[in-house]
Amino acid sequence: MHWSQLLTRLPRISHQPLPGQQAQYRMAHAGRYPHPSLPPDNARDAGVLMLLYPRDEEVYTVFIRRAGRIEQDKHKGQISFPGGKREAGDPDMAASAVRETEEEIGVNRQRIRVLRELTPLYIPVSNFLVHPFLGLAEDRPEFTPQPEEVDGILEVPLRHILDPDKQRLTDISIHTGLTLRDVPYYHLNDQIVWGATAMIISEFQSWWEAL
Repeated sequence: MHWSQLLTRLPRISHQPLPGQQAQYRMAHAGRYPHPSLPPDNARDAGVLMLLYPRDEEVYTVFIRRAGRIEQDKHKGQISFPGGKREAGDPDMAASAVRETEEEIGVNRQRIRVLRELTPLYIPVSNFLVHPFLGLAEDRPEFTPQPEEVDGILEVPLRHILDPDKQRLTDISIHTGLTLRDVPYYHLNDQIVWGATAMIISEFQSWWEAL
């Protein structure tokens, strides 16, 4: 998608209704569907950011590969959007998502315009209620990954995310030694993007196509 096409859609972004959990669960593995998990009272809040920006006049977004050095991180090694848990000084969840993006990949928070929140998603394995946000940067950022948390950065054209051929199935072995069968995922930059991140993308994809 050309950057100018994105800019023409900006006035409609805040008004287009979200498809919600129905769209998210199209990319959930069978263990989660059709019974969405409700967050318990002790769920921790986290914010993540899907940042849109221009690169060679095309719309891109960025993912991180989570570092594998933090033993208690149940999502280590996975591909995700930048983000993390809410801290006491964050005025709201959008601020958490933007702050974490700055800390993890070095994007100056002053350059990020938050466009809207997508549908929150509870992750049982880590007890996080994730609040995804859509953001915009007018220029391609210079990414500086935080080595303790980020092993790598993936810049992906939006047209790949919107391409139905990028949606596939595979078996995935998780940290407990369990193998999940026929897990839906997005094949992006030769990487497997699955789980909560794929579910967030799925809602974005359905919502975007309706704009």
